[in-house]
Amino acid sequence: MKYNRDQFKRIFSFFAAVLLVGLYALGFSWVWYHSYSDAILLPFYRRGNWVMILIYVILVLLFAKSFGGLKIGYLKRTDMFYSQTLSIFCVNLLTYFQISVVNRSFSAVFPMAVLTVADLVILVLWVLLINKLYFRLYPPRRLVVIYGDRNAAELVMKMSRRVEKYMICESVSADAPVQEIRSAIARYEGVILCEVSGIKRNDLIKYCFANHVRAYIAPKISDIIIRGAEEIRLFDTPLLLCRNCGLTFEQRLIKRSFDLLFSVVFLIVLSPVMLLSAIAIKLDDGGPVLFRQKRLTVDGREFFVYKFRSMVVDAEKHGPQLATEDDERITKTGRFLRKCRLDELPQLINILKGEMSVVGPRPERPELAEQYEKTMPEFEFRLQVKAGLTGYAQVTGLYDTLPYDKLKMDLMYIENYSIFLDLRIILMTLKTALFPSETNEEAQAHDVQELLHQEQEAQTETSEQQKGDRP
Repeated sequence: MKYNRDQFKRIFSFFAAVLLVGLYALGFSWVWYHSYSDAILLPFYRRGNWVMILIYVILVLLFAKSFGGLKIGYLKRTDMFYSQTLSIFCVNLLTYFQISVVNRSFSAVFPMAVLTVADLVILVLWVLLINKLYFRLYPPRRLVVIYGDRNAAELVMKMSRRVEKYMICESVSADAPVQEIRSAIARYEGVILCEVSGIKRNDLIKYCFANHVRAYIAPKISDIIIRGAEEIRLFDTPLLLCRNCGLTFEQRLIKRSFDLLFSVVFLIVLSPVMLLSAIAIKLDDGGPVLFRQKRLTVDGREFFVYKFRSMVVDAEKHGPQLATEDDERITKTGRFLRKCRLDELPQLINILKGEMSVVGPRPERPELAEQYEKTMPEFEFRLQVKAGLTGYAQVTGLYDTLPYDKLKMDLMYIENYSIFLDLRIILMTLKTALFPSETNEEAQAHDVQELLHQEQEAQTETSEQQKGDRP
C-alpha cells in the first residue's frame, strides 16, 4: 500500500510538471508564431518553428532542474515560486537573445515581456493549485524518531517546520529493547534514525528495508565518504573503493580551467560595477578600497582573501569582533555592498591567482578553524579542495544550520564533485542572492559566536580549577 502511494505520488508530480512546462510551451508558441516567426529576416519552415519551441522546452527543463523548481511537495510554496520565477526570467532572456541572433538584429522586447508576465500568472495559479491538491491527496507522514548518542531535538524541530509534510508522533531511544523499537516503527509510516550507533543502525535499516518502511537517516561523516566511493569487484566480491585524496588530476584540471575562464570573463563583465563600488567606498570615508584577511585554502595553506571594505578603517582596533546586523562599524556604502553581496567580488582576483575556486567550501580564518577542530576533528577534511567563492553549504544552509551539518554538506560536495554540480551551485547561488531567506553571513556569525562563547567558558572553568589547585 505504501509502495503504491509513493508510485502514485511520483506520477502526480510528473504530470503536474508536464502541465506547467506544457503551458509555458503553449505561451511561447503563441508569441513565436504571432510576433517573431514571420518577422525574422529568413523565416523558418514548419520544422524550424518546431525546433525553436523544442529548444525553449529544453531550456525550461534545464533551469527548472537546476533551481529545483519542480520538486513538488519537497519545497515550500514560496521556494517553488522563487525557483520557477528565476528560471523563467533566465529562459526568456536567453530565448530573446537566441531570437535576436536568428534575426541578426535585436528583436522586439515587448512580446517576450508579455510572455514573462503571463508565465508568472500561470506559475502563481499552478503553485497554489498543485500544492493544495498534493497535500490533500498526500497528508503529512506520521513518523517516529529513533535517537541515539545525541539529542535529536535539532532535526525534529527542522522537520516540524514542514507540518504539511512531516508529523513527528513519537520518539524512542535506541537503547530501548529491540521489540519495543520495532513495534513503534510498525505503528507509523516512516522512521527517522538520528545518531544511532553502527550495529543498531544497521539492524534497523535492514528491518525497514525488509518491511518497506520509509527511513530518514541523518548521515555520519563516514556515510558521506562511502557515498563517494567507487564500485569495484574482486572476482565475485563487490568492493567500495574510497580513494580519500580529494579531486583527481583530471577533475582538478577541468575545475582550474573553468575557474580561469569564469574569473576572466566576470572580471571584465563586472569591472564597471567593481569600479563604481571602489569609487563609492573612497568617497564615503576616504579609506582604502580593499580589505585583506588571512584565510585557509587547500591543504591548509594560508592566503589573503580580498573583499571590498565595508567597515570603518579601524574596525578591529579593540581586537577581532563579529559583525552584527546593526553594527555601527559598517559604513553606509558597506551596508549596501553587503546586502547585494558585492563586497565579495574582489575574490575573483583570488580565483584568478589560483588561491580559490568558484565553488568550494568557504575559506575560514585560521584561528576559527582551530577552534572548530577542537570539537570537530574532521573539520580539516574540507581542506582537500580549494576554498570557494560560493559552496554547497552556502546555497542549502539556513540561519540555524549547525557547523557540523555545514561540514557534512562540504564533504558531500567534495565526494560527489562534477563540473555539472559546480554549474548547478552557481545557479543556486544566484537564487540565494536574489531571494535570501536568512543570510548565511548571519548564520556564520551566530555559529562562531556560540563557539567562542563555549571556548571562553572552558577557559574560565580551567582557570578557576587551576586557582583552586593552588596551595
